[in-house]
Amino acid sequence: MNFDDKFFSRVEKKTKVDKDTIISLATKLQQGNLNDEASLRSVVQTLSSLTGKEVSKEKEDKIVDTILKGKVPKSVDKMF
Repeated sequence: MNFDDKFFSRVEKKTKVDKDTIISLATKLQQGNLNDEASLRSVVQTLSSLTGKEVSKEKEDKIVDTILKGKVPKSVDKMF
């Protein structure tokens, strides 16, 4: 999927997260081992920081556990 600057402008307007940060996080996700607990925790903490939403230790544990156990839908359509 190829994203243009118009897409990133819309995302930045809604989230206050700039294009470079989005690309950096996407790269981190692609290069990271999503079966590695430390990598997952790093991603959760980064997203928490970017969004300004505090994630409790319990919530972080639940997110990491869900991903490690493969309980995340493979399709975005199944997430909602």
